[in-house]
Amino acid sequence: MIRIVHIFKELGRNLWRNPGTALASLLSLTLLFLLFDLFWIAAGTSDQFYRSLLSGIQVEVYVAENVPDSAVVQIGDDLLMLPGVATMEFVSREQARQELTRLVGTDLLVGYDEANPLPRSFLLTIEDDYLTATGLQEIEERASALEATDGVYYSRGWLEKAEETKSIILKLGLVLGILIFSTAVISSANNIRLMTRARAVGFRQMMLLGAGRAFISLPFIIEGFFISGLAAAAGWLTIMYARTRIGFSQIEIVYPLLDETVIFCSAVALLGAVASFLGISRQLRE
Repeated sequence: MIRIVHIFKELGRNLWRNPGTALASLLSLTLLFLLFDLFWIAAGTSDQFYRSLLSGIQVEVYVAENVPDSAVVQIGDDLLMLPGVATMEFVSREQARQELTRLVGTDLLVGYDEANPLPRSFLLTIEDDYLTATGLQEIEERASALEATDGVYYSRGWLEKAEETKSIILKLGLVLGILIFSTAVISSANNIRLMTRARAVGFRQMMLLGAGRAFISLPFIIEGFFISGLAAAAGWLTIMYARTRIGFSQIEIVYPLLDETVIFCSAVALLGAVASFLGISRQLRE
């Protein structure tokens, strides 16, 4: 019990003697973690927006001109049996004409009532697992292999660019996360070294009297745990406050779940404890 009391007294003494260093560490870590939080929110929001756009993608399969209308039902059944196809809708020549009139604003096929040149097609809705460039290419190849089909269309170029952009965002997030957490570790370790440098003689005396390295280090490890966890929590509190003051009507902002936020703050606090241990252990070896 006496040792526990001593550890927490030493913790309070460290903060009392070095308020500027502790405050600077807290503010700098808060800014770093706030930057990561904002990127986390931006990545989640863009991912949801990306998924909403993907859900609207449809694959259009054109029916060959020489195929009679009586064979259309069988073609639709064959397409519906393809892996990854959720639903199927047939678009007749007349429906294609109506859609063209809606898009253009006028009927361009006046006089072609008997010989409508527009193709017949099937609109395929794709399952979520196949809404990727690879999955849609597989469906395209299978649909094109059917003899009664005459071409497959979907937003291939847009999908490839969207997946490339998503990959770049994930890589940027990984690099940013590594930089932020590396900076946090180095900053915390250096702050602890600065706070303990003036007490190096006292540490040696305590070790000569029988105090172990773990006993001497524990107050600083708790301090690093406390400051890092508080900085992470302060970053999220700042975001939650801004959330009540700022609203977006054009896009829905996706925030992490509460349990994800708690896990993040806990992990950051443990990271601060590790950084403090690195800082004080190096000081004790000098």
